[in-house]
Amino acid sequence: MLGRIGRVTAGLAAGVLVVAGLAAAASTYKVSATLNARQEIPKQVVKAPNATGSFSGSYVEHGKTATLKWKLTYSHLTGAAMQAHIHLGKTGVAGNVIVPLCAGNCRSGLTGTAKITSKIVAQLEAGKTYVNVHTAKTPAGEIRGQVKVTG
Repeated sequence: MLGRIGRVTAGLAAGVLVVAGLAAAASTYKVSATLNARQEIPKQVVKAPNATGSFSGSYVEHGKTATLKWKLTYSHLTGAAMQAHIHLGKTGVAGNVIVPLCAGNCRSGLTGTAKITSKIVAQLEAGKTYVNVHTAKTPAGEIRGQVKVTG
């Protein structure tokens, strides 16, 4: 029979934190965004009114960081996607890049993983982030969607 220290050590070796005999499970949250040209900032002449996309994934918090796993799909752009990012900015506001999704190797259906900080998690949860896909014809962004967090 394991003592308290033995249970903690065995739990840590198994990847589960054990405190006083109770396992602490990591929390998983889902993220999603529906992208279209109407959400772009600054407002522009819509060059691809039928362009759409979706961003989906999840993140698991690990103390002061989290692991974000995502998938990005899109269609009907004016050309190849050159870059895609998660930006800081609430609805109607343009902002800086906080998580790069792809650059140069962009394609619909792309998946990835990124380590994010607790500050980025807080911004995601507060509705202050959006996904933006950039093309050569619309380098400031062709389709955009606010990120929503559930779970």
